[in-house]
Amino acid sequence: MGLRVLCIDDDVRLYELLAAYLGPNGVTLAHAPDGAKGLGALAADVFDAVLLDVMMPGLDGLTVVRRIRETSQVPILMLTARGDEADRVVGLELGADDYIAKPFSPRELLARLRAVLRRAQPAAEAKQIVVGRLAIDVEARQVRVGAAAADLTGLEFDILLALARRPGRVVPRETLLGAAGRQDVTVSDRTVDVHVSHLRRKLGDDPKTPRLIKTVRGVGYVLSAEAAGDGP
Repeated sequence: MGLRVLCIDDDVRLYELLAAYLGPNGVTLAHAPDGAKGLGALAADVFDAVLLDVMMPGLDGLTVVRRIRETSQVPILMLTARGDEADRVVGLELGADDYIAKPFSPRELLARLRAVLRRAQPAAEAKQIVVGRLAIDVEARQVRVGAAAADLTGLEFDILLALARRPGRVVPRETLLGAAGRQDVTVSDRTVDVHVSHLRRKLGDDPKTPRLIKTVRGVGYVLSAEAAGDGP
């Protein structure tokens, strides 16, 4: 999947357990030990989903849901104590996408996470992604622009896939390679910019006025779903 998920929970042992299970299943799990740090992480980085505990010191989970929904529609899976029906109802009313009651198995959480992503972000797990004239076969690792095949390197494909799974969402430059699942590549602004430049050229995107992969100055890049269908 190549997903990046933020776990906002003061239970470090739970985070470590989930990270150990989710990692081999294609989910990179980041951790924030309280609500304030979680909101800070969401403001500074891009995530495909949030695992959010209800009971935390400081800002509780319900307050965090409310704050997140003021600026973002990132999928939220709430972690609640078994029997806390009122918290579950309020959380869903505030904008959470689903909940799972503690204690739970990592396998069940992964299944619920995938279900939430299928509903909220179909491209996150899709095997075929189409954005305008751009078609990506994830399993075959092939890309076509209209009728023409694009000959991409492995890293260029991973960068494009990271953007295509988040159409219309800005991916910060410093986290783009991580979102592409390429932590093995040394990260620098120049490294990312060069690879994006090569990718634009191979996709037929005008480097001077790109309409497919746009630069958000000082932040990162975004795949523009609207502009992708334009052109010859």
